[in-house]
Amino acid sequence: MTTPFYTSPEQIVRDRSEYARKGISRGRSVVVLTYIDGIAFVAENPSKALHKISEIYDRIAFAAVGKYNEFENLRVAGVRLADMRGYSYDRRDVTGRALANAYAQTLGSIFIENQKPYEVELVVAEVGATAAEDQIYRLTYDGSVADEQGFVAMGGQADTVTASLREHHNGEATLAEAVKAALAALQAGVSSGAERTLTADSLEVAVLDRNRPRRLFKRVVGSQLEGLLNGS
Repeated sequence: MTTPFYTSPEQIVRDRSEYARKGISRGRSVVVLTYIDGIAFVAENPSKALHKISEIYDRIAFAAVGKYNEFENLRVAGVRLADMRGYSYDRRDVTGRALANAYAQTLGSIFIENQKPYEVELVVAEVGATAAEDQIYRLTYDGSVADEQGFVAMGGQADTVTASLREHHNGEATLAEAVKAALAALQAGVSSGAERTLTADSLEVAVLDRNRPRRLFKRVVGSQLEGLLNGS
């Protein structure tokens, strides 16, 4: 009689974690950071059709790195949950915290129950009426959730990008200053062997601007993005 193959739960968790981390690190980075009027999202993303940054609700946005089809499924589920809760109860009942908790439960279940974990990291951000009320939640592949203060970087060389943000981030900065700080951080995370310079054509930028009427999410594209990068 042969001995059945056995793998300890600890080893299974380690293997799944390593698998997910490797997949996420192969992607290009996303930066989320606060500025004086709200929250800015800056991603290295040359595609104009496949977005890493999206609106979830009128004051809540979503950013992700990893496998596109996996985080797109999560984005769509978040939009449906927010719409259903806002319609059934009240729009004020749709919060970034509630969405982050829902994503954490989903990712945690997938990590434990599925053979392959999702290769994704997410940010759910909600802009408040004041800077003190802004919320940024980071979610990892295993369902862990963290309440981040000021900024967060995901994907690629995240440690290098985070180090640059720690040095240059300023919550009182203008949008142009915030975008430049994010761009410098992303450029710092570009490996020396890649030899690529980030420009407006290779960036995806959006904001949650607390000063906009009603719908606070806005994509920054074209001449407006060029102006921010050029300091005008």
